[in-house]
Amino acid sequence: NNAGINILSDIASLNDEKFDTMMNINLKAPLKLIQEVSKKMIANHLPELKELQHQHGVSFLYEASVAGSIPIIRNLEEYYDNDFLHAFTGIINGSTNFILTRMNENKISYEEALTLAQHEGFAESNPALDVKGIDACNKLCILLQHTFGLYAKPNELLYTGITNLKSQDASFATEKNYTIKLLARAICAENNRIHAFVLPHFISNTHALSKVHNEYNGVLLSSTLSDQQFMVGKGAGRYPTASAVLSDISSLRYQYKYEYRKSQSSISYHLENNFMLKVYVNFTNSKNPISTEAFSHVYEKLESMRKRYIIGDISTTKLQELGWLNDDSISVIAFYEDR
Repeated sequence: NNAGINILSDIASLNDEKFDTMMNINLKAPLKLIQEVSKKMIANHLPELKELQHQHGVSFLYEASVAGSIPIIRNLEEYYDNDFLHAFTGIINGSTNFILTRMNENKISYEEALTLAQHEGFAESNPALDVKGIDACNKLCILLQHTFGLYAKPNELLYTGITNLKSQDASFATEKNYTIKLLARAICAENNRIHAFVLPHFISNTHALSKVHNEYNGVLLSSTLSDQQFMVGKGAGRYPTASAVLSDISSLRYQYKYEYRKSQSSISYHLENNFMLKVYVNFTNSKNPISTEAFSHVYEKLESMRKRYIIGDISTTKLQELGWLNDDSISVIAFYEDR
C-alpha cells in the first residue's frame, strides 16, 4: 500500500530477493518516481526495470549509480541523443582510483594503499566488488544502454581489477612516464561492433585522465559532432552520492524520465567479445614462463633475474582462455589509446 507516497528511493545494495520484492510493489498513483543506486541490480535487470517504468508510467532514475557526482547518464540521454558516440572511457570506481593514486604518489604497496583507503572511508571492509573490477563492470553495463542502446550483462564483458598489480608494474609505469588507472571502456569499431571491457591501463602522464586523483572519477566521451569532452567529479563518499540522489528526486518537478533514445536509433550496435588489445604481461612472480606464441605481435620481451614481461597484441578470447586475469602471480595491463 503506497497511499500518499510519490517517491520510492532505495540507496542500499539490493539482492535478487529484494529485486523480486520491488517488481511486485503496488505501483499505483500517486507514486511518480523510483530512484535507485544499486548498480548490481540495474546492470542485471535493466530490461525488466525499463518495462516497469513503461507499464506503470513512473520515472525510474539512477544517476547516483554511476560516477558519483558526475551527471553522466543525464548528459548521455539529453546532450548526446543526436550525436554519434565513438567511445566512452571512464575512471568510474573511486575506491580503486584512491588506491592507485596512493600507490603511485606514496610509493606504497597495494595492501598498504587498500588499508589506507579503508581507514579514510573510501573502501569497504570487504572491498572485493571494487578491487576486482566488478563494480566498474556493473556500471559499464548501465552506461552501454545510454551510450549505444546496447544491453549486456556483467558476465558478458571482459573485466578484471587491480588485485594482481605488482611493484614491478609501478616501476615500469614510472620509467615510461605512465600512470596506472582502472578504466572502463566502450569503443565502437567497424560495422557498429562494440568492444567493452574493464582493465588496468597504462596511460600517459600528459593525458587528462592521468590527472584524476584519489576518490575522483573522470569520464571521457568521443563523438562525431562534439569530438572529445571530459568530465570530472568526486566518485566515492556520501556527499557525491547524495548530490546525485537529490538531483534525481528534484527532477520530479518536471516529470523527467529516461527515454533511452539510443535504443530507438536506426543504427544497430552489437557486442563483440573477441578483439585485439595491446597489453603488458608481467610474469616475474609466476613459476611458469609465458610463451610469445599467444601473441599476434610482440613489441618487447624482457627476462632477467629481477623482472620478466612481454608487451604484445593479443586477442581477448586468448587472454581469457589462458587464465592470466585470474592468476594472482601474473599482472595484465592494457595500453591506453585515444579512439
